[in-house]
This record gives sequence, C-alpha cells and structure tokens, in this order.
Amino acid sequence: MGAFVQAVLRELEMHQQRLEIRPKTIYFGGGTPTALSETHLATLLTGLRERLDCSGLEEFGMEANPKTVGASKARLLRDLGVTRISLGVQAWDEPTLKLLGRDHAPDEAQETYAILRHAEIPAVNVDLMFSIPGQSLAVWEEGLRQTIALQSDHVSCYNLTYEEDTEFLNKLKSGMLDTDVDRDADHFHSTMDLLGAAGFEHYEISNYAKPGKRSIHNQAYWRGADYLGLGPSAASTHQRVRWTNVADTTRYISLVKEGRLPAVESEELDERAWLIERIALELRLVEGMAEERVVSSQKGELEVLRNEGLLVVENGKVRLTREGKAVSDRIAEMLIPDA
Repeated sequence: MGAFVQAVLRELEMHQQRLEIRPKTIYFGGGTPTALSETHLATLLTGLRERLDCSGLEEFGMEANPKTVGASKARLLRDLGVTRISLGVQAWDEPTLKLLGRDHAPDEAQETYAILRHAEIPAVNVDLMFSIPGQSLAVWEEGLRQTIALQSDHVSCYNLTYEEDTEFLNKLKSGMLDTDVDRDADHFHSTMDLLGAAGFEHYEISNYAKPGKRSIHNQAYWRGADYLGLGPSAASTHQRVRWTNVADTTRYISLVKEGRLPAVESEELDERAWLIERIALELRLVEGMAEERVVSSQKGELEVLRNEGLLVVENGKVRLTREGKAVSDRIAEMLIPDA
C-alpha cells in the first residue's frame, strides 16, 4: 500500500503543475479508505495537507465501513483533521446485511458508531439502503428508529440500484430477486416522515441532516462545482472537461511512476450534456432547479408534471413536491431536452 499512497500524492503534484488547487472540501470515498493502516493513512493525509493550500478548507470527509475503524484509528483521523465520517451501515438487521453481502453484524456497526462519537469526530453520517428485496416496511422503519436513537447528525438513504455486471443484477434477471415500485415509494415516504419528525432536514433526495450538519462536499457536487479526483477510477471535472483515471491499481501506480497522468477517458461536455447533468442533479436539491434550465421544447412536459402534482414552479425555481421526490429520476428524464 505504500506505493499506492505515494502514487496518489505524486498524481496530485502533477496536477498542481497545470492547475491552481485550493480545495473547499476533501472527500475520501470510492471504496473503504479506512481499510488502510494507520501508518498509510497518516502518510496520505499529512502528505495532502503539506502539498495543498488548505486555508479555505471547510470540510474533510471520509467513508468508513464497520470493522475497519477502531478507537486508535478514529482518534488518528480526528487528529489529522477529518471532520466528517460516513459510516456504511446499510442495514440494521442480519438478513438484509447478508443479502447485501456485508461482512459486519448490526452490533458491530453500532460499536463503530460509538467509537467515532467517542473520538469526537465533528460529524458522523449513517448510510442506509432501502427497498431491498425481502425488506418489509416494518423492518425498514425499525432501522430508521435505531438510527434516530443514535442521535446521528446526518442520514443518507439510498434506493437499491441494480448495476451492470453485478450479482444483484444477475439475480434480478434470473427471477431470484424482484423490484417493486410501490415498495420504493412506501419506503421513501416513510423515511421522509420519520426523519422529518426527528428533526432532520430533507435537503437532497437521498440526504437528511440536523440543522447545520449538511454535507458541504455533496452540495458542491450537486451544484456543479469543479472537482479533482485522485487514485484509480477517480473522476474529475474542470471547466466542463471531464476525465477518468485508469481502474487497475497496478497500472495506475505504473503510469504515475513514469510521470504520466493516469487518465484514460476524457471528454468535453457540450451544452446539451452539461444541461442534462444540471437538470438531473439540481432537481435533487430542496431549493430546486433554475426554471431557465427547462428549454422551450420541454415546457409542455413541465406543465404536465405540474398538473400531476409532481413539481411546483415559483420564484424562478422548479421544485419537486413530496410525490415528485419519489420519482425524481423520471421527472428529470422528462425535462431533458431532445437531441
């Protein structure tokens, strides 16, 4: 792992030769960064701070899975300046965790959460998944109540998606698993009700925060800020140019050692591609999307959606209603301009 850590730091140095980088947020995700040893974490995080101007840094976040963070590592992360941890709990019951292929038990997730709190990490987020085959509404609601009882600052609730080349999609195609639109909506609306009653602000389709605890990093992404990704498979966007790094870790390290940027795909977003992305992301936010994003050819669709009670248009903003939030992807597709 030492070679990997050095490669990430070296990639940053290469980008600094052509870009001015003063981060507002730093986020470690895309896997389980807390699986790194304390030594490697210290080298990586210290190295980043030594190389970057962090005078404007507002948030330093990291993903973590239960069983990968003990008391010593939690204190280290706090001392290295990590201000937010997103804990991948996913579910609070054994059958659902088993179906998801997770290797932790509910009590281990609760123990890890307690460790992070005891270490005084400023904000701890709980990540959950809903509408999982076999997961009843009662089971989902009980998991939400357990999360609320923890007094978490922030909760992310994601609808299970079936990605290409995954065991879940294969099981779905073979009939071993099922999708259920009604289950999706029931779980989604229950989430809004229970977390709302517990004092959480529903500020983005999948995200709920106590006052003052919204994720700065995620909001910047949804609002279209530029971002630089480091490491294998990392994606970046700068002035509407997007690139993605090579996925293979060995190849990534090799390219960086040779002094070559590890990007393998690059594209410049044209006006339509940029607009499609803005619609899809901005609609997810509680403040909604600028009405001007809707081109003239889609005004009719906008009116249909408004008449269906799925969105409202006021003060130059298009915002989703309670019912609209449950079908946000469908709404975004209807508002995308024709090719």
